[in-house]
Amino acid sequence: MTDRYESPLSSRYASGTMLRLFSADTRYQTWRKLWTELARAECALGLPVSEEQVRELEAHQTDIDYGCVRRREEQVRHDVMAHVYAYGKAAPGAAGIIHLGATSCYVTDNADLILYRDALRYLRGQLQAVLANLAAFAEKYKAVPALGYTHYQPAQPVTVGKRATLWMQDFLSDLLEMDFALENIRFLGCRGTTGTEASFLELFDGDTARIDEMNRMLANAFGFSECFDVCGQTYPRKTDSRILNALSSIAQSACRMAGDIRLLQHDRQVEEPFEKDQIGSSAMAYKRNPMRCERICSLARYLMADALNAPLTASAQWLERTLDDSANRRISLPEGFLCADAILRLAQNVTDGLHVNEKICEKALREVLPFIATENLLMEAVKKGGDRQELHEIIRRCSMEATARMKEGGDCDLLARLAAQDAFGLSEEEMSAVLQPERYIGRCPEQVDAFLAKTRPLFAGAPAEKAEIRL
Repeated sequence: MTDRYESPLSSRYASGTMLRLFSADTRYQTWRKLWTELARAECALGLPVSEEQVRELEAHQTDIDYGCVRRREEQVRHDVMAHVYAYGKAAPGAAGIIHLGATSCYVTDNADLILYRDALRYLRGQLQAVLANLAAFAEKYKAVPALGYTHYQPAQPVTVGKRATLWMQDFLSDLLEMDFALENIRFLGCRGTTGTEASFLELFDGDTARIDEMNRMLANAFGFSECFDVCGQTYPRKTDSRILNALSSIAQSACRMAGDIRLLQHDRQVEEPFEKDQIGSSAMAYKRNPMRCERICSLARYLMADALNAPLTASAQWLERTLDDSANRRISLPEGFLCADAILRLAQNVTDGLHVNEKICEKALREVLPFIATENLLMEAVKKGGDRQELHEIIRRCSMEATARMKEGGDCDLLARLAAQDAFGLSEEEMSAVLQPERYIGRCPEQVDAFLAKTRPLFAGAPAEKAEIRL
């Protein structure tokens, strides 16, 4: 326990991988790598930076004296310059060339782009794992009939597996949106205080080819194919908006799926995993609350709201830059990634252990199947010489009577009521033979097969390890 506030995303929900990625140590080591690569490029392109100085910087990328940084920042009130000072103390032979020609956003913004790119790649794998789980579920239950619902009222039957493909389709759209965000992340490079590269025009004596080569070298060193074509002091904040939109999209899909599971668990048709010693309620010991799906929905609401920060920030950038983006981005982007990570880990856990109570699915369907089958029964009665309009009225009247009985707590006796009508011409046994659930699921199994065949390549590389939730 600690006497300081700690974000629940850190203490309860997010993975160790994501927490390490957005840790202060990873961020500041990335700053030092950026300074090292800048020195390396400047050395290669003829500026007064030696290979020995580059090697010295490289040797001290991880031994950050945070006490020194803190004391210096308290003195100068500038985090980047405090880190430049501490780096110079660790690598005194290179102290004079650290940050040469750069502005603070060279390290802050480029480091953010690197972290966001790596975080999106990690989340992409987690999303693929959810899809792989759902694909296995859909395949297993593709032909298991279940009552369909429109307006959350009984409707034409579907199958348990077909319903899972609806969730998959949402997540697949998120995968495409994430890929679009990844494909459009560019490197900022080292562009100067207003993006004009004026300082490097001075350093390179007007040789613009060497400036371009320096930025190509920097981008390539960190795995980027190109830099933004133009920029102010910062990279375009529309990039943040695109990233948080992709994370919000995942939250929307996960919330929809979790909400469906919660509704189905109410009827005990489908249940999320429930561990041997898990307690469902402090007071009602018999309960099996869908707490993981509830947590998904809860976190999803936070993430969808958090995503609004980026467009508000992007729309308020003044001219070449304003600092009112900084405090917001320090919170909204990392927390958004941690929240998306938590949601996807929960979604993996739930989809890996979903339990289907097939007998309850069958019971729920059979209770209303006589009503659903009335059109088929009408056709059968017509084949036996009945009058279609007269039969339709018999079905309407008997259906209302059977429904009224059910509302008073009785069983559905629609078939018995129809059989008692001489004009209907079908016995209860003949009608029961028509009530086979698989006759009413349409092309569900075929649709599942076609969908999985088409989409499996998109999540074929899903991570094999299972996501464990801590609490």
